[in-house]
Amino acid sequence: MDFALSDEQQMIFDMAHGFGQSEIAPHAQAWEEEGTIPKSLWPKIAALGFGGLYVSEEYGGSGLSRLDATLVFEALAMACPAVGSFLSIHNMCGGMIDKFGSADTKAKWLPKMCTMETVFSYALTEPGSGSDASALRTKASKTATGYSLSGTKAFISGGGYSDAYLVMARTGKNGPKGISSMVVEAGSEGLSFGALEKKMGWKAQPTTQVQFDDCNIPAENLIGEEGKGFNYAMAGLDGGRLNISASALGGAQQALNIALDYMGERQAFGKTLDQFQALQFRVADMETELQAARTFLRQAAWKLDTGAPDASKFCAMAKRFVTDTAFEVANGSLQMLGGYGYLADYGIEKIVRDLRVHQILEGTNEIMRLITARALLKERDHG
Repeated sequence: MDFALSDEQQMIFDMAHGFGQSEIAPHAQAWEEEGTIPKSLWPKIAALGFGGLYVSEEYGGSGLSRLDATLVFEALAMACPAVGSFLSIHNMCGGMIDKFGSADTKAKWLPKMCTMETVFSYALTEPGSGSDASALRTKASKTATGYSLSGTKAFISGGGYSDAYLVMARTGKNGPKGISSMVVEAGSEGLSFGALEKKMGWKAQPTTQVQFDDCNIPAENLIGEEGKGFNYAMAGLDGGRLNISASALGGAQQALNIALDYMGERQAFGKTLDQFQALQFRVADMETELQAARTFLRQAAWKLDTGAPDASKFCAMAKRFVTDTAFEVANGSLQMLGGYGYLADYGIEKIVRDLRVHQILEGTNEIMRLITARALLKERDHG
């Protein structure tokens, strides 16, 4: 049992952190106000190998582990959780295509995903199906040349912005076994987008409904086998949950760093804030909780990498624990700054707003409890 990062892993973290601090952090507030991320950022991120983290090297990817990827997203989120998380969604799509796509499918999509010439979004959630994802109603009817899609997806990060959408649609009967996974390219006839959603956080990434009105796509855009799409989506979400957790962790760490710096500068009652034992104890607790969250996250990533039978349970537990902890630490760090924490200039209020959604997406934390409890009962009953 070795808890240390390898030299290569430390280098990956440092590279991502350095890039985030120089290329993202100085612009994070402006991008939030503009409600978009400049497309020019992505080729720079891809040049570091972050456009296809789990994609095999044969197709231009980095072939990294899930644990390696958590380091990238933790480091990038220290600059801006919204930007890092958007990249994590693109990578989740790449991982799914690399794992489940045919050789032709991989050759078609992966090289341009890795250079980020093609930016991908993930489209599972619908207005009427969130936690009950397998109840989705977007229909993909067979045509002579492929499929015709009709339906609506909701809360899609990159709606109207991305170059391609990995869509879960119903090709068969009701329930999870009737769902397939397919790619719809931007500009496809019958593809349109709702208005930009006005959100509490993650404002830098555009979010819209995605609408399909007899949207025709070729048969070759199917990923893997028909009827297996829901399985692919759930497999992708294990890794997605780790990355969303890593992004929350990075945001919370940055909030605590800001609070620690402020405590050394701000004076009250004749001494700096860091001389008050009550406040020392608060930051000690926040540090303890973040370190526990970090260790748990990396253990879950290690389980996913090694194919442990309880990997999905650990991904769910880590997602619940890390995102809840990160939000509380960020909120507590804001409190340390008093009124200044509430001002945009200090950067903490944005982190608090950004991290709130990490407790909701990639499966709500209530669903994470459900997954954990079901796994526990199954272990009890089957030994």
